[in-house]
Amino acid sequence: MSEEAARSRVLVVGATGRLGGSLVRASLAAGHPTFALIRPHYFALPDSAPLKPLAAAGATILKGSLDDYWSLLEAVRQVDVVICAVPTKHALEQKPLIRAIKEAGCVKRFIPAEFGVDHTKVQICDMDHGFYEKKAEIRRLIESEDIPHTYIYCNFLMRYLLPSLVQPGLDAPPRDEVTIFGGGDTKGIFVEEGDVAKFTVCTIEDPRTLNMTLYLRPLGNIYSLNELVSLWETKINKCLKKIHITEEQLLKNIQNAPFPLKMDLIFIYSAFVKGDHTYFEIDSRSEGTQLYPDVKYT
Repeated sequence: MSEEAARSRVLVVGATGRLGGSLVRASLAAGHPTFALIRPHYFALPDSAPLKPLAAAGATILKGSLDDYWSLLEAVRQVDVVICAVPTKHALEQKPLIRAIKEAGCVKRFIPAEFGVDHTKVQICDMDHGFYEKKAEIRRLIESEDIPHTYIYCNFLMRYLLPSLVQPGLDAPPRDEVTIFGGGDTKGIFVEEGDVAKFTVCTIEDPRTLNMTLYLRPLGNIYSLNELVSLWETKINKCLKKIHITEEQLLKNIQNAPFPLKMDLIFIYSAFVKGDHTYFEIDSRSEGTQLYPDVKYT
């Protein structure tokens, strides 16, 4: 049997998204025969632009979608591992995928569209407008159906909030004044998308992570707002004016803010005031950089 034939065959759902594309590339780089489930409308686009990079990388393109059960079942029957990377707003659309995995009976591991923050640990579930309940419902379904799984939690992706130095409404870090939410010393975690994908693919054939949770807490990526601002001030050789927003004021701002700003402020409150990324201890056996020290991360 060839080495490729011996490797797990991987299906990525949501492959045209940024995280999904990274997962396809990481899976291929690790030597896994990799399949990308692509919604039918993409095939009708001129030159099928979103499909070309995936096919050129070596992925097998399958036509199907989460709302077409038979296409899901046909795709799932071809693989050993399913990874889903749909956005949280579509999390409940994983239900037919779970049904297909159960019916196919050949999937050795399902990695659902968790990523982000561990919703079993967040302390803001009464103010998140149902954001985390969708993921919680999917998690309950996976476990009630005895689907072999791994949950991956990376907290914030680097493309979210970090480019503006956690300043909602800005596209780049400020150069004159900066807002500090809360005391500024609570730490959040940012992980680059390609790194999330590499760590995720590492779990595919690792028995240590089967039916377990993997947290990504790279030591070089855990920073408080005060530390981030200090790094930026050093880089631009300038001291910025600090505007401090108390927890009480932030909660008022959240109440009055329109969407999507409201959700940005809620996630800032969760990470940098309540400490939802870092307030709880984790075992080294469930942390990605400890389990896979050879993975180089940004």
